[in-house]
Amino acid sequence: MKCLLCGKSLQTEITFTNLLCFKKEEEIVCESCISSFESIGGNHCPSCFKKGLSTICQDCQFWCKKGVKVDHVALYSYNQAMKEYFSRYKFDGDYLLRKVFSEILQTELKKYKDYQIVIVPLSEQRFKSRGFNQVEGLIKDTGLAYLDILVKKEVEASSSKNRADRLLTDFPFLLKDGVKLPEKILLFDDIYTTGTTLNRLKSMLLEAGCQNIKTFSLAR
Repeated sequence: MKCLLCGKSLQTEITFTNLLCFKKEEEIVCESCISSFESIGGNHCPSCFKKGLSTICQDCQFWCKKGVKVDHVALYSYNQAMKEYFSRYKFDGDYLLRKVFSEILQTELKKYKDYQIVIVPLSEQRFKSRGFNQVEGLIKDTGLAYLDILVKKEVEASSSKNRADRLLTDFPFLLKDGVKLPEKILLFDDIYTTGTTLNRLKSMLLEAGCQNIKTFSLAR
């Protein structure tokens, strides 16, 4: 088997337990590629996991003034390796790359056992052009249950906007008709930048009646 990221041949690790169960522990990414992703670690904004801070960042202070308490967790910083990963996964359409972070996402998301995972959707037009929702792909390969209860109208991609433009954009998300909200929601997205998408969604869901909402992303 070859590394999904660099194409290097991988050796299958066979343990005593796996031999007894006739199973093989298959790697899908080599150690070199995995080590290129930078875990956020312990030094970060306590509200949104922005790396390199020990106090609440300006973005979180902004959302607090808007009446939204940021309660976010992210696993990796958006370094060059992560940027290249998302370029291949989202924009080049390499859907196999959804598997790269399945194991760690499964481990981390299981900690929210009382919460229902809600994924951030793509607009219909973006879904048709890409062929998949990259956020849903990340969750699907964890094997965990999730809810697809949101709809997104077509707008310009947020990745092409600066912070001010993101905040001024008309909110493109809606709840699907007839949705009954769970008591506890974990909003899941691929990347957290200024927090505009997740925190405006959180505000919308609070107004709709769900009072216990946390947010989570792969990268920050």
